[in-house]
Formats: sequence, C-alpha cells, structure tokens
Amino acid sequence: MKKHFPFTAFFFLIYSMTALANGEPKPFIINQKECKANVIESPFQKPGDTIPKLKNKNLKDTKIELADTIKGLMLDQVVISSKKVEGEIIGIDLKKVPVNSSQDLLRKVPGLFIAQHAGGGKAEQIFLRGFDNDHGTDIAITADRVPVNIVSHAHGQGYSDLHFLIPETVKNIDFGKGSYYADKGDFNTSGYVDFHTYDSVDESMFKIEGGSFNTYRLASIVNIVNDAVKDRHAYLAGEYNYTDGPFDVKQDFKRLNLLGKYNQAIGRFGYISAQASVFNSSWNASGQIPERAVTEGLVSRFGSLDTTEGGNTSRVNILANYNYTPNDNQKLQTSFYYTHNVFNLYSDFTFYLVHPDKMDEINQYDNRDTYGTNNSYSYHFDLGESKLDWVSGIGARFDNIHDLELSYVTARTELNERLAWGSAKEANANAYTSADFSFGKWRLNGGLRADWFYFSYFDKLLPENGNPSYTKARISPKFSAFYNPTDKVSIYVKSGLGFHSNDVRDVVLQHGENILPLSAGTDLGTILKPIKGLIVNPILWYTYLSNEYVWNGDEYGISDVGKTKRIGADLTLRYQPLPYLYLDTEFNWANPRLIGEPKGNNYVELAPTFTSTGGIGIQTTNGFSCNLRYRYMHDRPANQDNSIVAQGYFVNDLVMGYQIKKWSVNMQIQNLFNVKWNEAMFAQTTRLQGEPSAGIEELTFTPGTPMYIKAGITYKI
Repeated sequence: MKKHFPFTAFFFLIYSMTALANGEPKPFIINQKECKANVIESPFQKPGDTIPKLKNKNLKDTKIELADTIKGLMLDQVVISSKKVEGEIIGIDLKKVPVNSSQDLLRKVPGLFIAQHAGGGKAEQIFLRGFDNDHGTDIAITADRVPVNIVSHAHGQGYSDLHFLIPETVKNIDFGKGSYYADKGDFNTSGYVDFHTYDSVDESMFKIEGGSFNTYRLASIVNIVNDAVKDRHAYLAGEYNYTDGPFDVKQDFKRLNLLGKYNQAIGRFGYISAQASVFNSSWNASGQIPERAVTEGLVSRFGSLDTTEGGNTSRVNILANYNYTPNDNQKLQTSFYYTHNVFNLYSDFTFYLVHPDKMDEINQYDNRDTYGTNNSYSYHFDLGESKLDWVSGIGARFDNIHDLELSYVTARTELNERLAWGSAKEANANAYTSADFSFGKWRLNGGLRADWFYFSYFDKLLPENGNPSYTKARISPKFSAFYNPTDKVSIYVKSGLGFHSNDVRDVVLQHGENILPLSAGTDLGTILKPIKGLIVNPILWYTYLSNEYVWNGDEYGISDVGKTKRIGADLTLRYQPLPYLYLDTEFNWANPRLIGEPKGNNYVELAPTFTSTGGIGIQTTNGFSCNLRYRYMHDRPANQDNSIVAQGYFVNDLVMGYQIKKWSVNMQIQNLFNVKWNEAMFAQTTRLQGEPSAGIEELTFTPGTPMYIKAGITYKI
C-alpha cells in the first residue's frame, strides 16, 4: 500500500482539477421534500434533520446563499431558551474559528482537551471533565450516527480514531457533557461528541497546503450532482497528507481519505442517503522516551531509543439512511452501517526491561468487521401553551473480531513471543425512550435506556479452553430540568446514569462479573446573556464511577483502581462585541480522587485538574481573517501518590486567511512562540542499556511540536 499512496493522491488531484475546470457554480436551494417549520431557526441542521421552510412560497424558485447566511451570524441572534443553544454556539465557532486538521475538530468541543503521541498516526488522547479518556474509554464518539469507538480494541477499550474525517466536510458538531442523554449508551461517561458532515455542497473546492518538516496536504470536494428539481445531491471529497515531522527519525507519515455521499427524495415524504469512506494511514514514531535519556545525552528531545516504532491503520465506512416525515409532527429515522477496521501498531515502552538483548518492542494487531443499525421515531404533541416531544429508539451493534493480538517483536519483523492471540464476537442491543415537556418557563426531560451485551472470546493460544461467553444488561435512567425566566437566562439541572463496557478479554478473566461499571452524575448550570453579544455558561458538576478499571492493551491485564469521584466546575465564555470581533474561552477545573484510599495516595493517574483553551478572532468584510489561539494544561499527577508529575504547558497558535472571489489563502503558525513542551506524558518503569534489571520508574514523554508553519491556497467553483 505504501507505494501507491502518492499515485492515488495524484490521480484524485487530476480528477478534481478536471471537475473544477468543467463545472459550473450552483446555488444552494432549499428542497420542498425536507421542509417542515414556519421560519428558519438555524442553519446548523444535523444530517437527517428537516430544513425549515418559508410557507406560501414556491420553494423551487427560492435560493438561499448559505455562505452569506452563516457569515452574518452573531451571538446576539442566539436565543438562550432554545433547546439547541449549545449546537448553535458551536456552529458559530466552526465559522468564526478556523479548522485546519481533524485534531482541531475535537478541540471545538468546549472543555475537551487532546494530546497526540504518534504524530497523527494513532488516535488522540482525550481529556474531559477530570477524565483521562485514553483514546475514548469514557467518551462516546460518533460520526453521522456511526460509532467511532471500537470495543475490545487491541490498543485500548473504546479506541476512537477520527482521522478518517475530512475537516472541510464537517457541517456541525453535536456534544454533551456527562451521561444525561437517553440516546447515548456505551462510553457515555464524561460526555459524547457527534460529528455531522454535509449532505450536499453547492460548490466544488480544491486546496493545496505545504509547510515545515516537509509537510504537504491536498484536499478537494467535487460537486457531482445538485439537482433541486428531482431533489438529488451527490459529492466526492478526498485528502492526502504527508509529513516527515520534527523528529530525528523521519516520520514518513502518509494519510489518505476519500468520501462519497448521495442523497435523494423518495416519494412525497421519504428521503434516502448513502455514503462511503475509505481511510488509510502509515507512519514511523519516535515513541515515548524517559527524561533521563535526554539529560544523560543518549538522545535528543526529538530522538528515539527504538527507531522502528510506528504502524499502519485503515478504516472503511458504509452507511445508508432512510428518513420518513409524513407531517410536521412525526419523523422516522433508520440507518444501517458497516465498518471494517485494521490496526497494526509497533511500540516500545520499556526498552531493555524484559528483553535485554532484543528490546521490548510490542505489536498490537486488530482486524474486525462491525455491523449496526440505529432507528428512532419522534412525535411532537402541541398541547396549546404546552408542548411535548417524545422520541424512542432501538439499535444494535455486532463486532466480529477476527484477530486480537499482542506480541513481542524485534524491528517489526522478528516474532519473539505472542502474549495473547484470539478472536471474539461482541454484540449490543439497546432501546430507549425520552420525553421533553415544555410548559410556561419550564422544560422537563426524562428518559430511560436499556442495554444488553453479549461477549464471546476464543483464545487461539489455548484452544482447549473453548469459546466462553457471557451476557450482561444495564438500565440507565436520566432526568433534567430547565427553567427559563427570560430569553436571556436558562437555569438547569441534569442527572443520569451511564457506563462503559469492558474489554471482552477482561470479561472472560472476570467470568462475566463486574463488567459494566456504572457512572452517576449531576450538573447544575446556567446559560446567560448579560449584555449584547456575550454568552456565559458556568457549570458545577459531580461524577461517580463504581469501578474505574480498564483493559491495559500494552501489558495484557486490568488496570483496577477501584471507585472514583470527581467534582468540578466549567466556565464557557463567548463574546462578540462587534460583527468582525469574536472572543472565546473555556476554563475547566476538576478534582479527581480515588475513593477508599488514604489522602496523598488517592490521585487518579494523568487525570487533568485544570485546562483552558480559547482565542481572539477577527473577520473583516473584505475577506481577511486572523485568529490567535491558546491552550493550557496544568500540572497533573502521573501516578497515584503524585510523586511523579506530568508538567503543564501553555501553547499558542496563529491562523490567518484572506479570501477574494473564488480564491483564498491561509497560513498557520503552530507553537507561535516556539515553547519547549511535552505533549503526552506517562509514569513508566523503563530500563536503558547498562542499568539495573529492575529498571527505573520516571516520567516518559513525547515532545510537543516546535514552531511549525503551514500555508495553503484554495480555489472554489
């Protein structure tokens, strides 16, 4: 596959340029099949949502310039009493604050913090509400309603790699903190994030970017069909990334994404959509190195102790949706999806601790097919001065895991020892119902969710053990209340139970006991508009976990620390004093602690205690934009007694752009002030050559990117 990466991107580039040269600009047209409301409430509709209509109009002749509509959005237009206030705010963020990578998409969620320790090869490490979610253990992530979390993954439970998303195709991001949502199930502990791509585009686009460390990127969106009369729409999108990275060992990072999407009206009330995407990536990694290796001069900060770390991964997504909307009050949505994932990772965390002669490089391999369906029915009851919105749904997911493997290897080639090798089948069936009742200044929301799991594992190293299987169920009630004294104030309380499933190998080891640890949480918050253009959202919250154990894919065992509690506070601010000036910031404080452990030995390893992100942006009417961003991570415990500390950091990025007619240029400077920082940090026992056999426990790290400059040019038609 490696040899074909540049050629595939080249042919896609030629095709895109040909389509751009021969295409014609096409207006965005609201189609009659999807219309349902009396007024346009918000342009940030989710995929499958109906587009509001203007009554008594010939909609086939009604053209809406979508770009102009979004450019004109201001925070003062947001109504605090709206159910979609968070979605509208994040929709404005997407337009006011540039997105330059798939990593930036996650950073759009208020309070969510990420770290990368494979240069874009592996999924990001995610931090939210005092949780080190690893790569997704306690946060539910979906894209167009397709689960991104991978259960019982070779690298870790809930592994969520979002690099298959092309940033330019993302229309909106839906999110929620806590476990208070009946339609969200497995992994919805600290929160959830759902990405929505455009159903259709009204113009084609080609972008080329290049920058430091031999970095370049090609991206294109090609409008294939935009037939408003027959209500048919289709487009293709793709991107190719390459970089050598700042490390001493060239990263040789390659990533290719392709996406195709088709939508069409069926009859008077139906609408179907189908999409498919392909993602493939390969890279070399510098790995995590112990601090003493740098201080002793064995390697530089950007050096490697094992120069053969890295990997490759791929994902195929296929999705089909059907929406049926017979009237303004009812909607039926059904979807079926299939994904194929292959993951092959080479890492070395301990070096000469286990194998003094060959080093301790491990290979984690995962190969699976996943099938699933999501179905929901909603009904709106108009009760005079009161309203009731009821929604119920059922869903199912089946993972057919062909290979789960953990092995010691040498230089990616020589197999030294298989620690584990098996296949598995895992299934989840779920159902939920919720009702949202609005009356006067109040809105109450109650829901109930039921999940049933099936786990089965076959150990290929011990076939005589047979194929043990276990089942488990979980009921999760939810309740929230909102009080809106004015259209500028909303006070609310949210509560609910959540959970995350455990790795199938852990289920077998525990004989099916204690395998769905529950979470319980409460939010007390308010959303305010004290002055024109200012939105303030302070929240106090609490989360309890019945058992914070997760599967350790690197060592084949359970990381069990018992019960935990977290108390915290979030503060989100958005301020737009002038149409061209936009300020945003988040402050997130958390106090994660183990329950039942003595004070001083009750810290939750790597859990964030204080983070903050934000920036100031300018967008002028002549097409110029500039945004200065910051992100801050405070010091946090790297082990249970806080004797090893993961140091905090403060990093700034600058993003600028200029658009004139069909052309636009952009430039970004990451780590603007070239600070020395560590992005990913872990307390780890390692052994270097010549050291005692027991090894030394200290902080290991992956260095943060030094100053990095990238520029690009975009052409639209």
